Amino acid sequence: MSSQDYHDDDEHILQPESPSGGEGRSGPGFVGIKFCPECNNMLYPREDKEKRVLMYACRNCEHREIAANPCIYVNKLVHEIDELTQIVGDIIHDPTLPKTEEHPCPRCGKKKAVFFQAQTKKAEEEMRLYYVCAANDCQHRWTE
Repeated sequence: MSSQDYHDDDEHILQPESPSGGEGRSGPGFVGIKFCPECNNMLYPREDKEKRVLMYACRNCEHREIAANPCIYVNKLVHEIDELTQIVGDIIHDPTLPKTEEHPCPRCGKKKAVFFQAQTKKAEEEMRLYYVCAANDCQHRWTE
């Protein structure tokens, strides 16, 4: 067993560890993945609604411990990129993609193109088809 104290109740909830930094140190403390000391599975943040504290709980066994740091961090990167530049020209050789002759290439005028629907968050808002010219010497990408 660990040298950490348990609560008086039968839930076997570990008390938080004291911060390892010294006085004068500021910052978020431990930031990373915690693992269950009982079964080595990942611990997930949970709220103890009765005591109004942040916990880490194992989904495999009954192990729970109070979080030493009451913060949950979200790193949300928002970066708009041109979706057309992310399409690889070799996609024209993918046999699973549908082909069309009804949308001629705006660059070379050839009729054959492959097309697909975007798999981005924007696709949830509006349906957008992407086309790639099937001519090996062109491979122009466009959307309509």
